[in-house]
Amino acid sequence: MKFNLIKTDCHSKARIGILETDHGKIETPIFMPVASKGYVKSVPIHELYKISKIILGNAYHLHFQPGIEVLHKAGGIHSFLNWKESILTDSGGFQIFSMRKLNKITEDGVVFKSIINGSYHFFSPEKSMEIQRFIGGDIIMAFDDCPPFPCSHTEAKKSVKKTHHWLKKCYSYLQNNPEIYNYQQSFFPIIQGSIYTDLRKYSAEEISLLEAEGYAIGGLSLGEEKEQTHSITNLVTDILPKKKPRYLMGIGNPVDLLEGIALGIDMFDCVLPTRNGRHGMLFTWKGIINIKNKKWEKDYSCLDEFGNSYVDQLYSKSYVRHLFLSRDNLAKEIASIHNLSFYFHLIQEAKIHIMHNNFFHWKKYMIPLLKKRL
Repeated sequence: MKFNLIKTDCHSKARIGILETDHGKIETPIFMPVASKGYVKSVPIHELYKISKIILGNAYHLHFQPGIEVLHKAGGIHSFLNWKESILTDSGGFQIFSMRKLNKITEDGVVFKSIINGSYHFFSPEKSMEIQRFIGGDIIMAFDDCPPFPCSHTEAKKSVKKTHHWLKKCYSYLQNNPEIYNYQQSFFPIIQGSIYTDLRKYSAEEISLLEAEGYAIGGLSLGEEKEQTHSITNLVTDILPKKKPRYLMGIGNPVDLLEGIALGIDMFDCVLPTRNGRHGMLFTWKGIINIKNKKWEKDYSCLDEFGNSYVDQLYSKSYVRHLFLSRDNLAKEIASIHNLSFYFHLIQEAKIHIMHNNFFHWKKYMIPLLKKRL
């Protein structure tokens, strides 16, 4: 994997770069649509090609459905999906630890119940790396301990210690077990520490010494105040190497995207645009629309006059509202495509303003619009 910085904004840490995997070039900042089980809900793959150069899969979900044997026999996840662009796979740690009260955590890994049939399974750092080798993503993530929020400083410290301990095991496995398919897999470690600045600083400094191909910030947007999210992100990006990509995990409403970009983040993912879209929430250049509200019943204007997706001009607000109230699956598809296209368009606009050194002022103008409820 290669990463080249192209431009940094004069008034913030916002930047533009080119991330290159064996499956192509990706201009950053980038938002990665979430395809946990190998598909983005309600979005056909031919539409994804128009929206992003990289999608995100999840080792936990793919391990159970369709299963590693199926993916391996297909020649890896790219062949299975017929997706010729890049793929990042998460380790599954967040999904496992989000149910930590039901799981048994040891120094070696986690025993947990399958969400499919209730059977018990064991994930270790080595097992997660093995699964991600067989899945075949271009970028694979460390198996980390994501603490809940809120948690005490003592709990967060134990989590950081375990994350760093497991990170060494991840590295050891990858060094002794090369790629299965005929392309390179890059590895990103994850910085933890909850909201505690001393722990975040320690985790970022220690992990920076590894000279990884990229770095991720995990364990945020779990209920903490937005100011805490931003201050932790700012602290960590100040420490991380400037010439490596930074990935802010699981954060992705439009305002958070712009705030993250301003703090030097290059990569984002979140289920929010598709999940909220499937429930009738549309993000637009004028604000947020709940398309199921009665006020849109006789609004025959296009879905988003400033949108750049075909769905924005083809369908009216009234018609899409009708589809939602009729519970037709086309409604979910239209809304999901619209929201993902809006995210792509928003980031493209951000890049233009970074290039012109006025991103900071544009962000200040945009945030009230993005928060507005129509």
